[in-house]
Amino acid sequence: MISAAARLSSRSTFAAIAAVAAALAAPVRATPDREQAIHLDEARSRSSPETKPSVSFAPLSADRPGERIGAANALARIEPDRAGWINAIQQYAYSDGALYQVYAAPGQVTDIALQDGEALVGPGPVAAGDTTRWIIADTVSGSPAARNVHILLKPTRPDIATNLVINTDRRTYHLELRATSATYMAGVSWTYPADQLIALRTAAETLERTRPIAQGIDPAALNFAYAIDGDRPAWRPVRAFDDGRQAYIEFPIGIATGEMPPLFVLGEDSEAELVNYRVQGRFMVVDRLFGKAELRLGGKKGAQRVQIVAGTDQKNRRHRP
Repeated sequence: MISAAARLSSRSTFAAIAAVAAALAAPVRATPDREQAIHLDEARSRSSPETKPSVSFAPLSADRPGERIGAANALARIEPDRAGWINAIQQYAYSDGALYQVYAAPGQVTDIALQDGEALVGPGPVAAGDTTRWIIADTVSGSPAARNVHILLKPTRPDIATNLVINTDRRTYHLELRATSATYMAGVSWTYPADQLIALRTAAETLERTRPIAQGIDPAALNFAYAIDGDRPAWRPVRAFDDGRQAYIEFPIGIATGEMPPLFVLGEDSEAELVNYRVQGRFMVVDRLFGKAELRLGGKKGAQRVQIVAGTDQKNRRHRP
């Protein structure tokens, strides 16, 4: 039998355990000191370098690259224009990176004509995205000295589309081919504004080289006994000469009027005197003769200087070559 003392001891033990459990379960009341400690711990946690702030990124739209590419392609597309038709041939003005639209139809051949003298280059110079449903071939016309390359294409069915890339020794063409049931373009060719501009500039330079400097000059009286010395800038004169009244300074081909430096005539004491002159093409015309002159461009320290010295050697008094 359990004695009364043992039962009392057991009750005391259970009471103590219950008291401890109640104390653990009870909410902890924060004293002012404890609240301050909690706030300090939170501040340390926020300022700790090991604690990284969470950054959320807005999800990127999956179709944004497609939208950008589509917008660029839409801007690059060049459609047939009424002003570009010469009979049944559409003439596009060539621009690098443009997407030229070509419409074709089953049973009809569309002729893509390249520039005169232009040649296909590289392995597979003509490449199409769909070579199964599009028939594409190339041929030439004209004489061997002036060949003209033609790309011939024909779709096998309507309502299909692909792209075509043509690589030549002068440029790359990008075309988009679209097949319809009946509408087709008989031929496509290009004009080349950049080439035309170069040709005009070349013709102007040739005309400038061959244009007489002045009227009434006796070629036999021209004196080329001038020496050119000093720095070698891009504008350094080719030569200088005179006709007994005026001095002429010839500059390189292609020099612009704004690139010509001012001319100074040097006296016996090397004092520089700025003289008047006029420009005719690439020639500087001075309405007087001089013994020594200097072309000078730039500041005092880094100035480019070219001296022109007149000589007295009569064997150089000859016709301009």
